[in-house]
Amino acid sequence: MDYRTESPPIIREFLFYHETIKGHSKKTVDEYFYDLRMFFRFLKIHKRIVPRDTDFEDILITDIDLGFVESLTISDVYEYLVFLTRDRPTHQNSRNTDYGLTAASRARKTAVIRSFYKYLTVKSENFKLTKNPVADLDAPKIRKTLPRYLSLDESTKLLDGVDGKYKERDFCILTIFLNCGLRISELANLNIADYREESLRVLGKGNKERIVYINEACAEAINDYLLIRKSVSINTERALFLSSRRKRISTSTIHNLVKKHLLAAGLDSSKYSSHKLRHTAATLMLKSGVDVRTLQELLGHEHLNTTQIYTHVESSSLRDAAMRSPLSGYKKK
Repeated sequence: MDYRTESPPIIREFLFYHETIKGHSKKTVDEYFYDLRMFFRFLKIHKRIVPRDTDFEDILITDIDLGFVESLTISDVYEYLVFLTRDRPTHQNSRNTDYGLTAASRARKTAVIRSFYKYLTVKSENFKLTKNPVADLDAPKIRKTLPRYLSLDESTKLLDGVDGKYKERDFCILTIFLNCGLRISELANLNIADYREESLRVLGKGNKERIVYINEACAEAINDYLLIRKSVSINTERALFLSSRRKRISTSTIHNLVKKHLLAAGLDSSKYSSHKLRHTAATLMLKSGVDVRTLQELLGHEHLNTTQIYTHVESSSLRDAAMRSPLSGYKKK
């Protein structure tokens, strides 16, 4: 599916802006398109532009124009959110599915709508709105949960148990996950040229590059793996990590090897994943005294509030602060 041919000019301009000016990845821009397409498909049914029994997936949105977009009210958006809460299949292509999207999914779709209307109000020249009808739109409240992560002992246990035909590669991948907190896509996309003696050049979300400095454990693991890689690699292959076919390793292969070694270490592989290893790295660093701003740069988060989910974890310093309260020894008489 290509938004350049399946979306009307008013939506296409917004998506072009995010891809070319904001530097968002194709995957992110495609998600914006899918969210807006779902929204306007619903509106065409809600406003009786198409019959109510029309197959939702067959509704075209190429005729959406400024007049239609401008006619929207906050009540229309709330009707849409009710639809997402009660009637939208959780798994669209499955016969056995529940209905109703999570608050997090609904919040994301709401954010795209707000971003779209803000763009038309502030940025667009061709499709200018004089008033933003969703300026006061509230997003669904998301229940905050603490990120799941491995303890220091569990992390050590995971690394100690690495074995098998590709043990040097797998150990290196797990070491980088647990020390640097890379995303799985960032790790898969690493090239040999990205490795320096003390750092890795990482290509993050939106094609944004950042330098991640590595510690002695990471450098040793990479160097040990490179010795093995030299004996099996093809000279033209730029990727740092190779699959059994001597090609760039895929994210699915990394996901599977993480699960495999978690299971081998006696850890619950249904609770943990490669992304949970990223959480582990962030949490352990924060507990060790790394400040949240530094952690934001290290993880490649665009916004600080994304990083701040890790500030809610239990730490010895927070416990110590509670014990130091002048009233900590007070007892009721």
